[in-house]
Amino acid sequence: MTNTGARHEPPVSESSSERWETPVAREFRFAFDRSYRRISWLFGVTESRAQLTVTAGELTARFGPWLLSTTLDNVTSANTTGPYAYLKTAGPAHLSLSDHGLTFATNGRRGVCIQFREPVPAIDPFGLIRHPNLTVTVADADGLMGILHRPRNHAEREG
Repeated sequence: MTNTGARHEPPVSESSSERWETPVAREFRFAFDRSYRRISWLFGVTESRAQLTVTAGELTARFGPWLLSTTLDNVTSANTTGPYAYLKTAGPAHLSLSDHGLTFATNGRRGVCIQFREPVPAIDPFGLIRHPNLTVTVADADGLMGILHRPRNHAEREG
């Protein structure tokens, strides 16, 4: 994936077990460009089968037949990235040959790259390939970044 500009954000938190305060699931839909919608459909990626969900303890991304799920404790950082080259992102899930990162893209403008402490399976049905990061082109990239960078409120959790 060609990344011509990235805005780096600070690490999510050193104490990952203390940072999350998402009490209910928050669902993020993907932002489909017209040119991506047509080719994505051929691979089973539609607006109803492309979403990312964050709960109090888990991050789950569905992209057509592909599913990535991990605990929030496994998320180490997130930053906005883009733009992306059409041929490297349109259609199915894309595997980076350089670092085994995974991309779920529905537009070439902007996305969020989520880094994992421990690589997670997603692209192959046997879980043999593990991904150190996932890039998603959700419609509310700022909202996703806000959740991934939000510290946990200890008073609410203990009260």
